[in-house]
Amino acid sequence: MLFTRLKLAVFVDGCFWHGCPTHATQPTANHDWWEQKLAGNRARDRDTDRRLQEAGWTVIRIWECTPLEEGVQVVERTITQAKTQQ
Repeated sequence: MLFTRLKLAVFVDGCFWHGCPTHATQPTANHDWWEQKLAGNRARDRDTDRRLQEAGWTVIRIWECTPLEEGVQVVERTITQAKTQQ
């Protein structure tokens, strides 16, 4: 989700695909392939964050397992902070 006027990017990352420290699992079949694939996803996430931040964006990443209300509160707080800094 993008809030272009505030330069705020919000990502909701899947626990499996992005390596949630609490819920991520490693497949046993084709383990090496999956390990490389999932590590690549995490590396791409870090690169995306870096590029956006260098361009002046604020990046929020929320795990899919995060309760909805908690995720909404994080985004709302960040929006409020961004608006007061304009």
